[in-house]
Amino acid sequence: MRDTRRLRLPRLSIRSLPGLLAALLLPLGLLTPAAAAASPPDATAAADPVRIMPLGDSITGSPGCWRALLWNRLQDAGHTGIDFVGTLPPQGCGIAHDGDNEGHGGELVTNVASQGLLPARLAATRPDIVVMHFGTNDVWSNVAPDRILAAYDTLLAQMRESNPDIRVLVAQLIPMNPATCAACAQRVVALNARIPAWAAGAHTSRSPVVVVDQWTGFDTATDTYDGVHPDASGDEKIAARWFPALAAQLGSTPGDPGDPGDPGDPTLTCTASFRSVSVWQGGYQAEVTVRNTSAAPVRGWTVTLRPADGARVTQVWNGTLKSAADGTATVADAGWNGALAPGASTAFGLIATTAGPAAPAATADCAATPAS
Repeated sequence: MRDTRRLRLPRLSIRSLPGLLAALLLPLGLLTPAAAAASPPDATAAADPVRIMPLGDSITGSPGCWRALLWNRLQDAGHTGIDFVGTLPPQGCGIAHDGDNEGHGGELVTNVASQGLLPARLAATRPDIVVMHFGTNDVWSNVAPDRILAAYDTLLAQMRESNPDIRVLVAQLIPMNPATCAACAQRVVALNARIPAWAAGAHTSRSPVVVVDQWTGFDTATDTYDGVHPDASGDEKIAARWFPALAAQLGSTPGDPGDPGDPGDPTLTCTASFRSVSVWQGGYQAEVTVRNTSAAPVRGWTVTLRPADGARVTQVWNGTLKSAADGTATVADAGWNGALAPGASTAFGLIATTAGPAAPAATADCAATPAS
């Protein structure tokens, strides 16, 4: 005989319904709005990449193979959260890299400023950092340094309007010595000598402006194919100069050279070598190369320079100068170029005045700063 008694179900209160619904919906991948709000944030969500704009003319963009070398060097050092940006696409080089850039062949920085070309490019790419080597065509066109630096002012104001926290790395231009412009070599020297003071006046703590010396140690005879544009050797040098300054803006990562060593690191040592670059009546330009000769990284360095024959160092770039009454010059690192891995080197440039005919010469001693 069939049992006709009713099956009694437990009575559910209204208060218990949300919990039951959540239990039923969870296997289906659905959550009520309240439950979704209570979920913890995804800890694996990637931060936005740092957007880096290479800005300039054909030296930057056509094809600008130093960008490929720089990109891969940054990746190898652990700086993977970056994005090179620009309205121009990659232009070859045969090396896998993020090739977006803002290097327009033939452009003058003064024209870009006067014609208002940069704001639209900034709006399309929204860079956090600008890496700028700009002015070679202006120098070739005999545009005065005052006008070039005024164009830098305009571009910097436009960058800060686009992003008040933008960081700018500005190059002292690589040398140029084209067959059709005998005066270009000295014009580059004249512009480069003005850039550090311009940068110092433009720098702010919120939007820093950092000078990167691309001129010192670059030889148009071996590092360009036409006296202007870099060849493979020149690309290597340009990338090597940009790397420490850009890495410093990105912050340290475990793969960076120059990570602090243990307190038990051996004695830190460095050397400084002096090299004359050019000479004129009453003065000369020189380069000092600083090398970490110890087995541990150094976090900074100071060079004591004693010029021969009464010469006086009057200007330094990529370093901080202090001069004594007897003519001794003390040059400390500029911050971004202080950290050196074992065997690594950097350089600073200088201008000295002389009382009369004298061959450029100086003794140079180096002291390394230990990791703090």
